[in-house]
Amino acid sequence: MGMDDRIKELVAVGASITANCQPCLRYHTDKALEFGANLGEIAEAIEMGKGVRKGAAAEMDDFSSSLKDVGSASAGT
Repeated sequence: MGMDDRIKELVAVGASITANCQPCLRYHTDKALEFGANLGEIAEAIEMGKGVRKGAAAEMDDFSSSLKDVGSASAGT
């Protein structure tokens, strides 16, 4: 038993937020509503996407800072 279309579209809503894709968000929000999602579920999917995006951005900031430090150290050798 797989996910139904409503759940798939809610996942896509969250993924659209994480990908910073406004056209994707519009499309998948409309599709989620079409498949029976309510506004509360869509809002929850959006918040989940924001949380993932925030965590990924923090990890990337840490990672890129470590590369910057490596580049500075190797420039002096």
